[in-house]
Amino acid sequence: MDEDSKKTALRMIPYGIYVLTAEAADARTAAATVNWVTQTSFDPPLIAVAVKADSSANAVIGDSGRFALNVLGKDQQGTAFAFFKPVERDGDKIGEETVEAGETGVPLLSNAAAAVECRVVDTVARGDHHIFVGEVVAARVNKSPLGRPDDAILAMRDLGEKVFYGG
Repeated sequence: MDEDSKKTALRMIPYGIYVLTAEAADARTAAATVNWVTQTSFDPPLIAVAVKADSSANAVIGDSGRFALNVLGKDQQGTAFAFFKPVERDGDKIGEETVEAGETGVPLLSNAAAAVECRVVDTVARGDHHIFVGEVVAARVNKSPLGRPDDAILAMRDLGEKVFYGG
């Protein structure tokens, strides 16, 4: 396989940008920018998210069985970059972002455009990322989109010419 062709072809797959949050019963909290996300079923509503296998987020989700996806709006590039690196929880903040407990107790970013809370129903542990399939058990919209909802989200291309994932 030609490595350059593989990298370029995989970078042609569009990605939204989200902040995944999770919290275990022992108060370990995880928050990370993720982009390998897709809805996999309408009934029940299921989403799949890939999480780095050796990350603290993977461990916290595995232990807690739940997670949230915080949907970022077009103007939230700074929030996306803030969660590219490990951050700590301090009271009602994770990193510099204010959080509040969702319906399931998972911390949600207060300024996210929207969020879905999920209960893990399956895990695929292969490769350097594991896939968590979550059933959406709660959802909220903090900022109603104007026009198409998928036009309102922050996408990988919005982070700049040199920011890629995949390949």
